[in-house]
Amino acid sequence: MPSSKDFPRAPSTGIRVVIVGAGFAGLTAAIECTRKGHSVIVLEQFKEFKVLGDIISLQPNAGRILARWPGMTEQLYPICHVGKHLKFKSYKGEELFTQDLDNEKIFGKKYSGHRGEIHQIVWKYANELGIDIRLRQTISEYFETDEEAGVISNGVRHVGDVVLAADGVRSKGRTKVLGFEDRPQKSGYAIYRAWLDSTEIRKNPLTRYMVENGDTFNAWVGPDKHFLATSVKDGKDFSWVCTHTDDADIKESWQQPGNIQDALDILEGWDPVVRAIVSATPSCIDWKLVYRDPLPTWISTKARIALIGDAAHPFLPTATQGASQAMEDGCTLAVCFELAGKRHIPEAVRAYEKIRYDRVRAAQKTGEDTRKNWHKSNHDTLVEKPDDMRKLKLNKEDWLLAHDAQAHAYQVFPEVCAKLAAGEKRGEDIAGLEKDDLVANVPNSMAETVVV
Repeated sequence: MPSSKDFPRAPSTGIRVVIVGAGFAGLTAAIECTRKGHSVIVLEQFKEFKVLGDIISLQPNAGRILARWPGMTEQLYPICHVGKHLKFKSYKGEELFTQDLDNEKIFGKKYSGHRGEIHQIVWKYANELGIDIRLRQTISEYFETDEEAGVISNGVRHVGDVVLAADGVRSKGRTKVLGFEDRPQKSGYAIYRAWLDSTEIRKNPLTRYMVENGDTFNAWVGPDKHFLATSVKDGKDFSWVCTHTDDADIKESWQQPGNIQDALDILEGWDPVVRAIVSATPSCIDWKLVYRDPLPTWISTKARIALIGDAAHPFLPTATQGASQAMEDGCTLAVCFELAGKRHIPEAVRAYEKIRYDRVRAAQKTGEDTRKNWHKSNHDTLVEKPDDMRKLKLNKEDWLLAHDAQAHAYQVFPEVCAKLAAGEKRGEDIAGLEKDDLVANVPNSMAETVVV
């Protein structure tokens, strides 16, 4: 079985990358930069690694990245959901339709499972590669000059050629990039989330069907609410999420212990199956969805600090693309650094933004559209209107899932740099960039596309 011992590394580029945050964005950037021969340090605020969270989905566009890490697929697949269908029901329990999700032969592997368990595998993989990951880090300052960038963490200066702020939805790096603190706002929605052993689900005749014959994925949609239930590991574990309207304060805590009775109260009148699932749950999390308009830019004035992942573009869960797009960010940046070289880091950072910005915004829009369709349809007439029902489907389009971030970055980088050199840059002109200078040292082996 392949493992991290078989991990391919390009010769050293001399490029030093400082990464703030060890979530999926930060770890992917660290691993991909290591593949490309860059030197990496990761600074994480947590005191120790913990297996946290519930369900997460890494779609085939992220699976294509993971496939290039020897041994990763073999580790992830046994702990992830293997169901092939998403069954839609009305909030009253009426059968609507079934969406076929068995598209791995078309797009490649996807991985849906416990966020903490998947994160733990990626975390251990990065450590096995010898990546310098430091915990208990408190960032007090970001800084940059024309020649370098860095942060001050725990009173120590960490300096590199570039800093990647992968520090989440409440990013401190965002303040440096924008020049002001961009506070998250209430979205008007919250999510009750839970992960549990399936024992109680299996005992109840109402819910047994979701766990006794392998993995299942079910969705109930209703006015201003939706409820998703997923079983994994051949029905051994179970997860559910309920998105609903909420106007609670997010200033102090946007994630806190939830109350099962409160969840039952908002589901009054819903399918008894849904209420039985919630009743079988020992505890849940009350997660307030924060809102943020798309940022005007993800990069700093001197283009040596870049926002990635949720720090740059938080996603609605209904997009099923938040972690996947974060991983695409890290992969794209590693390629841009490789092609630009140490002397042209600002050009690489600017190219990253131009390559990624419009794609990410389009992916974010899919989550907005899906939630609107799920929440705002005429739910009393859905069964009678097939066209309305079809709008409920999750977005599984080619442009989103068939994307190969690495291959795309290699393909478009020269053209993007040429356009940037000609002044086609969001908010700022760039001059003096030589295309040939940027692509002179591209190793062919690293530009190959892996077929999943």
